[in-house]
Amino acid sequence: MPFKNLKLEINNSIALLTFNRPKAMNALNNALIDELATAIDDIDNNEGIKVLILTGAGDKSFIAGADISELAEMNSLEAKYFSRKGQTTLAKLEKLSIPVIAAVNGFALGGGTEMALACDFIYASEKALFGLPEITLGLIPGFAGTQRLTRLIGENLAKELIFTGKTVTAKDALTIGIVNKVYSHETLMENTLKIANKIASMGRVSLRAAKETTSIAYDIDLETGTRFENDAFAICMASDDSKEGTKAFLEKRKPEFKGGLV
Repeated sequence: MPFKNLKLEINNSIALLTFNRPKAMNALNNALIDELATAIDDIDNNEGIKVLILTGAGDKSFIAGADISELAEMNSLEAKYFSRKGQTTLAKLEKLSIPVIAAVNGFALGGGTEMALACDFIYASEKALFGLPEITLGLIPGFAGTQRLTRLIGENLAKELIFTGKTVTAKDALTIGIVNKVYSHETLMENTLKIANKIASMGRVSLRAAKETTSIAYDIDLETGTRFENDAFAICMASDDSKEGTKAFLEKRKPEFKGGLV
């Protein structure tokens, strides 16, 4: 379906989803979140896609936060529904069966940081800014930012950022573990695509198994996690790609993974 607030491009096995409200600094409103939920379903149902990249339209903003003009008109119940919609959609993004990379090209404030945190990892432009400034509006993060940030960087640092509402540069975000790498603004997408292509060259079954096993690691005890890993390992061994990978290793050549999910 055509989108008004998003742009979805698919090239080979990589999907690029761009938040496309540049006049509003790509701020999140109800319409964009509804479209995002639909786009995630479309991507999840497309077996040809192996990696998803999220970025923002323009040179200034990934997502500048929630659309304050829309938020200011909400009553308490409407705000509750809006928050829940955002939480549900970001959970759907986080649980997507393929790797998801956030290419943060500018402001990632409030919902922008929360969106990036729902991805598997984050690459940032040197111009990027991160933060959860909702406290300065008399609010708190509403799209699970209090939960994901705390799990990622620890309780003390998360509390400092959330209580003060301060923003951090890409360099500082790298230091405290929010982002994996920082690139020049001009080379952010080039470098992100390079890694996305490398990931996309791997087998479909093993990619999905790798995401599932690592994603649950913080939520369950070690013994349960290792049992889950054991089952996933066995499933990988049953795939065509594992046969190709081991054969290529023994033949001292690069594997060509072409297997499907069945």
